Amino acid sequence: MRKKHAEVTDPAEIERILNSAAIGRFATNGEDGYPYVTPVNFVFHNGNIYFHCSLKGEKMENLLRDSRVCFQVDIPLAYIGREINPSAGPCKLHQYYHCVIVRGTASVVTDPALKAEALNALVAKHEPSADLPPVTEDMEPFSRCAVVEVKPLSVTAKSDLGKNRSHEERRETAFRLKGRRLPGDLETVGAMGFGSETEG
Repeated sequence: MRKKHAEVTDPAEIERILNSAAIGRFATNGEDGYPYVTPVNFVFHNGNIYFHCSLKGEKMENLLRDSRVCFQVDIPLAYIGREINPSAGPCKLHQYYHCVIVRGTASVVTDPALKAEALNALVAKHEPSADLPPVTEDMEPFSRCAVVEVKPLSVTAKSDLGKNRSHEERRETAFRLKGRRLPGDLETVGAMGFGSETEG
């Protein structure tokens, strides 16, 4: 990774980013030689990525032909523009974010028990209601969807939070973000580690 200051290597933090992202982008190798990317709801479960989809379609054809895939998630944080850094020129405007990129192999889950387990994990991640019945093999829609499993072979992650700036520059950025309070600003302040230093 070129930007070593932003690299994330802690497995727990990588898992946190994956669990926090609602949408992932699943990339397959198209028959025409071009990458094919589709957004999917997903869950990171027991070290693998799972999502459900139609039994047929371009991404299904692609992964059945070539199991090598890439999966990417990102969580946008605060935008660092002139309001936050008044002296910034056009090359200093910036977006803070977390991201994870997974290279691995994809396959269709054929074990009914694992398929049900993955679907229930997917529901639990995205649906806060606790009164839903669990997904079971005897449900009519169960056989009408596919569940894809992505087994990671390599994982890289990055949290771009201005760690290549001086402590004072970062503290001033966090202070201005706390005052601005746009969506993502306070989350960014916390991720930067300045929650207590910018109070008041």
